[in-house]
Amino acid sequence: MSKIVVIYESKYGSTKRYAQWIAEALSCPIFERKKFHPRDFSQYEIIIYGGGLYAGGVSGIKLLTRNWKLLSNKKVVLFTCGIAAPDDPDNVSNIQKSLQKILPDEMFEHLTLFHLRGRLDYSSLSFVHSSMMSMLRKMLLKKDPQTLRDEDRQLLETYGKCVDFMDPDSIRPVVEFVACY
Repeated sequence: MSKIVVIYESKYGSTKRYAQWIAEALSCPIFERKKFHPRDFSQYEIIIYGGGLYAGGVSGIKLLTRNWKLLSNKKVVLFTCGIAAPDDPDNVSNIQKSLQKILPDEMFEHLTLFHLRGRLDYSSLSFVHSSMMSMLRKMLLKKDPQTLRDEDRQLLETYGKCVDFMDPDSIRPVVEFVACY
């Protein structure tokens, strides 16, 4: 198998756990973004990067964007982790549109993207993220209940609680994709 590495940035633990599962399945090294030096990209043929989704961005994505010249001749896999359901086409479209805004066109077209669903524990959120979720809740409460999507209703029902959507089986498409190389 090719030389593979998994790199991640995780604020609340979901992305880290997915990165661990992927690295275990592929028997490859894993690094937290802060502990990975860009010069080490040269040691690997396949780079798997995972980051949490926050307000349209991916945590730690600058590691890839700032070092694209080192990565452009490699297979780059990006997995995002958030609470949006990846089986909803609207969610996937929104994630892709957000990524297209922050990634250069060449990079967006070159990488392979996967989205994994994480967990949300309101008691552990930072002040900023807690405030953002509160604003989202207020916005949803102002809408006509008939127009809410199932995911919106679920967010309102679970607001303030811990919800866990993590599933080790959801890494299978990532692992199978990488295993083909």
